[in-house]
Amino acid sequence: MSQLARVYIVAGEMSGDLLGASLMRALKARHPQVEFRGIGGPGMIAEGIDTRFPLETLSVMGLVEVLKHLPELIRVRRALRADALAWKPDVVIGIDAPDFNLGLERQLREAGLTTVHYVSPTVWAWRQGRVKGIAKSVDAMLTFLPFEAAFYEKHRLPVAFVGHPLADELPLVNDRAAARKALGLPAEGQVLAVLPGSRANEIRFLGEPFLEAAEALCRQRPTLRVVIPAATPLRREELEALLERRPLLAERLTLLDGQARQAMVASDAVLLVSGTAALETMLCHRAMLVGYRLAPLSHWLLSRLVKTSWISLPNLIAQESMVPELVQDAVTPEAIVEHLAPMLDDAQARAELEQRFAAMHAGLQRNASARAVEAIEAVVAGRPLPESVASDSLAQDSSKHEKRSEA
Repeated sequence: MSQLARVYIVAGEMSGDLLGASLMRALKARHPQVEFRGIGGPGMIAEGIDTRFPLETLSVMGLVEVLKHLPELIRVRRALRADALAWKPDVVIGIDAPDFNLGLERQLREAGLTTVHYVSPTVWAWRQGRVKGIAKSVDAMLTFLPFEAAFYEKHRLPVAFVGHPLADELPLVNDRAAARKALGLPAEGQVLAVLPGSRANEIRFLGEPFLEAAEALCRQRPTLRVVIPAATPLRREELEALLERRPLLAERLTLLDGQARQAMVASDAVLLVSGTAALETMLCHRAMLVGYRLAPLSHWLLSRLVKTSWISLPNLIAQESMVPELVQDAVTPEAIVEHLAPMLDDAQARAELEQRFAAMHAGLQRNASARAVEAIEAVVAGRPLPESVASDSLAQDSSKHEKRSEA
């Protein structure tokens, strides 16, 4: 096994930072002298990446918002291209952020570098023609779910299904009482975790209805406690500004710096913005309500492009409505309370859902970061990728996704 000396990694947001940190640890375990450069957040910085720009540089949500920031994003991409070409890494790895990273990867691949994309874009759900551009951008695609890998195999694009690293990190059995104790929450009574997002626009569009709903639930339930993990110091400031107008909620609230997973495990139910947090909540085996809201024009454009029946990963994995979803104008305090109140009250339904989530969790545990490293090594060495989806029952779901996307 030849040693990897330099790896260029570009993550686009906090979820990508978590994935990148786990991948870097797995790479260092097999290649102790490896150096990292690119863009990363606190997790990746702790693992040793030389980050060329702050993580939030790429954390732009929504089509309209991306257009507003397009000149800056183009400048950053040009700078990264020049930096990577000068540094001459063994491999370039783009983590998620497909609109930015696939373009960068294509430029670097055309310049002679080896490129890998980690986390498939939802090409199986909308604009399947993008797969032709992806094939020009990457030497291999690494996917979290087998139905994604089956899609790429169908289109003859090198792919490896590696499983999901979050499924590996989180235990199949968790302790709600221990999590509550660690966070200073009462052992008895109901706990609602609220995760309004890690991006500024998520707080902007979802912070107010989420907090208003939480306060309404506190009025209904005298013993309800609310816990909110702030993703970054800046998000905490924004949340504190919103909480100034809600003294009742502030009295019942535990505002955390990070610690989202402990907040999920400690809770009876979770209110969250759609994204990786929904998968993480599923892997913590907790009932949830998913909300999603964009700028009106961004939503109008996306609603005409996306053809899937669901927005949250638990529902997409299960191919059924396991988790209630509220989208755009449906995200109101009243609707949130209407969904969360029975969720908090029905302990048996919550227990049954937690058991289903635990079974789904077990199916996704595959030592993903180590498998990703093996696939990256194969790409760099010019070897065939590890077999990705053969004999995997979850791969059968690919046909469901493709049928839905063609509807």
